[in-house]
Amino acid sequence: MKTLLYKSDPARGKVWQKILAEIAPEYRFIQWNDLDFSDGDPAIFAEVDFLVSWIPPENLADRFPNLKVLFSVAAGVDHFDLRQLPASLPVVRMVEPGLTQGMVEYVTFAALALHRDIPQYLQQQKQQLWQSHPVLGAAKRRIGVLGLGELGQATLKMLNNFGFECHGWSRSGNAPEGVTGWAGVEQLGEFLSHSDILVCLLPLTEQTRGTLNAELFAQLPKGAGLIQVGRGQQLVAEDLLVALDSGQLRAAVLDVFDPEPLPAGEALWQHPQVWITPHIASQTQPETAVTALLANLQRFAQGQPMHGEIDKTKGY
Repeated sequence: MKTLLYKSDPARGKVWQKILAEIAPEYRFIQWNDLDFSDGDPAIFAEVDFLVSWIPPENLADRFPNLKVLFSVAAGVDHFDLRQLPASLPVVRMVEPGLTQGMVEYVTFAALALHRDIPQYLQQQKQQLWQSHPVLGAAKRRIGVLGLGELGQATLKMLNNFGFECHGWSRSGNAPEGVTGWAGVEQLGEFLSHSDILVCLLPLTEQTRGTLNAELFAQLPKGAGLIQVGRGQQLVAEDLLVALDSGQLRAAVLDVFDPEPLPAGEALWQHPQVWITPHIASQTQPETAVTALLANLQRFAQGQPMHGEIDKTKGY
């Protein structure tokens, strides 16, 4: 029997435990919160084969001598200190249909709201102002997505169905069918100039930290909209506020922040052109996440590549 240790939200863990007991009883599932640390690390640590975690414990190699794979409960691994992990330990981010569907739903909602000027109409409602504005057809609205991973690809496919002119940027520029792909730093400026609505779905790395700044905003078409669902550390909030006040950007939908929760009194809370949600754009769904985990465990057992396994040198 293989042992799987779960170190994340306990309530979600109970759902995982129930599902695994029903469909994969060959795995022994242990919750971190159920362990007794009164005499130091529990003896069971030596038997752990797989660790599923949000923030993994320190000294993995010493504490878990038989650990074979570290799984993230999230779509990214920026909450892991990759430098502290054993070089030979595979690290796998969560790729599961429920999480992907949630992100597609959120970005689609936000893109359609910006496309149809809903933030402006909500402000007019507060003023009891009855005033219409020209409606631009979807085919005349350009949407650009920064990041062409699992979430970016799925989001662009959905937006493309609405008839938007869709663009995607990444290191490789590997965009889905019907989407114009842009690759590398040398094409970033041209990509931005084709983004009336910009969606950030980049992973957090040293290269993407602070990416959404004044220099980037200046390269967008005047009056562009921003949807930030990547990571909070990618956004320079002060630069965003300046861009909104100058009219370079007309509205922003923000789901991630640095720090989180966003402190009371921050200017973003009060800005009339900013919509804020508390990091809820996409959440791992227990049922589909367990299915994805089991599929990867089977791949590992068969010596096949796991879906979502990261390149530690890139950080994603």
